This record gives sequence, C-alpha cells and structure tokens, in this order.
Amino acid sequence: MPESDDELVELPIDGTLDLHTFKPRDIKRLVPDYIDACLEKQIYELRIIHGKGTGTLRDMVHAVLKRHPAVAGFRHEGGSGGGWGATVVDLKRPVD
Repeated sequence: MPESDDELVELPIDGTLDLHTFKPRDIKRLVPDYIDACLEKQIYELRIIHGKGTGTLRDMVHAVLKRHPAVAGFRHEGGSGGGWGATVVDLKRPVD
C-alpha cells in the first residue's frame, strides 16, 4: 500500500485486478488505466475483484466499464471464482 497519496504503485499486468487495497476514489482512474495496460499486452479477458460488501464498489466498477469504449461486455464471475465479488470483463479485440 502506498505511504502517501502521491506514491505510485506498480501493478502486475496479468488480467486480474484486485481492488481490495485501493481507495474507492481511485477506481475511476485505476480501472481504465488497467484496461489500457491489458490491451497493450494483448490481454482481452480481465477479472476485477471488488468484493461483495455493500455493492458500492461493484457498482462503481460497472459504471466505469459501461463507459469504456474497449469493453465488449462484462458479467459476474460464476461458480467458485468469486460470484458477486468479482467481475469478468471481455475487451474488444483489434480488427486486423
């Protein structure tokens, strides 16, 4: 976790973004930046872990996903992979 609000955190770009260590105010910038980084690495399916909680964080993530032009669709992760606590995101692939 960053010591100050200005300290950068290096995230692994592997298609899974765990939001548990981030503040809700960071979501609107963090999620689009992570999507763009995944696209650069040709990762087209993401898993965003937001937790179950009250659903506020999930709603924030879904609002960002609805507006991002590279998002083809998203859904709650099924089965034992997190259910309501994680969202699977499908990104648009570039047209050749």
